[in-house]
Amino acid sequence: MSTPHIVVLGAGLGGTIAAYEIREALGKKARITVVNKGEDYWFAPSNPWVAVGWREPEALRVHLPPVMAKHDIAYSGVGGRKVHPDANQLELNDGTKIDYDYLVIATGPDLAFDEIEGFGPDRHTVSICETGHAKVAYDKFEELCANPRPVIVGAAQGASCYGPAYEMAMVLDTELKRRKVRDKVPMTFITPEPYIGHLGLDGVGDTKGLLESEMRDRHIKWITNAKVSSVEDGMMHVEEINDDGSVRKKHDMPFGWGMLMPPFRGVEAVMGVEGVSNPRGFILTDKHQRNPTYSNIFGLGVCIAIPPTGPTAVPVGVPKTGFMIESMVTAIAQNLKEVIAGKEPTHQATWNAICLADFGDGGVAFVAKPQIPPRNTNWASDGKWVHLAKIGFEKYFLRKIRKGESEPFYEKLALHALGIKKLHFK
Repeated sequence: MSTPHIVVLGAGLGGTIAAYEIREALGKKARITVVNKGEDYWFAPSNPWVAVGWREPEALRVHLPPVMAKHDIAYSGVGGRKVHPDANQLELNDGTKIDYDYLVIATGPDLAFDEIEGFGPDRHTVSICETGHAKVAYDKFEELCANPRPVIVGAAQGASCYGPAYEMAMVLDTELKRRKVRDKVPMTFITPEPYIGHLGLDGVGDTKGLLESEMRDRHIKWITNAKVSSVEDGMMHVEEINDDGSVRKKHDMPFGWGMLMPPFRGVEAVMGVEGVSNPRGFILTDKHQRNPTYSNIFGLGVCIAIPPTGPTAVPVGVPKTGFMIESMVTAIAQNLKEVIAGKEPTHQATWNAICLADFGDGGVAFVAKPQIPPRNTNWASDGKWVHLAKIGFEKYFLRKIRKGESEPFYEKLALHALGIKKLHFK
């Protein structure tokens, strides 16, 4: 019997650690190939720091082929063009094809800036979704400091990642104060969430109270139930929506620096592949992270389909946090081990959420177990310790990626966060 070939499509947070953990789980019982667009891993959680000059992009980069080679994992930076599930093949961007026995899809999202007129880093707003975007955002931030104007931060309708938006607003406030120009920069937070601190999770603990209080203290105004109609150079057109879907109020908002998290959709390689993805391009998976139509395809991370927590006036997606992604990785690695051994998969991801939202001089942390309510653990706290913990997390995770380690981290982080008082992280 030939050695099964496992192809991991994507090398972001989920795909990279999936390759490491699958190798550890299976040893020499499988060939593993990672296919990614480009050869570098970028630590995206630190992108808000790049956008204000606190980090250089190069500090967040890991060149992956040598690390993968040390663990006997083949690597292609050509990128995937299309998945052909009936043929068990992945077509690459150069036209070649790779045969697979098992495919793990961990592409992350496609950033749907084009769904809003004038929106995105190639148009009139900046982005922190990619480290390259964040570097451009920093260049424009320097222009803002030299010529202070209003700032708009937040998320667009259909976004499913809210923590970085709150981080960006608070980090901007901190850095503008340090430069002594905050008094010249009015700031407004725009979000489709029905209330501040919803986070796509219907809140966690008192995130509503904590984040509203933080924004008041920092003189950041906000608009919830917000839908961005279009963006022009220096002007954003926003509709405030009632619960019945009608327009409550229209806002024409001038800005000199604007960053909204975009809507997500599936990448082109899986878009329209019947049985694999939904109409939005997100991967369909069962409780074992396995595709219901093609049992040799697994999905993890931001690219999988998850229904919203409940109805909202404006579309609000559910985030896929690092804790949740790490759990999916472990479930897939163990399920592949079982399937290759001729058994049925038994492992399920524990969809829990933990987030360290850094504000530059403090922050908010929350733990939601499970991620979707009702929950067994529903906890949030704030303090300067969160900023220090985020710095420690960055150092730890980059070391993990550079060494090719598969040890889970978020569960330990959750336990430490819940033991804050005992650990004196005040």
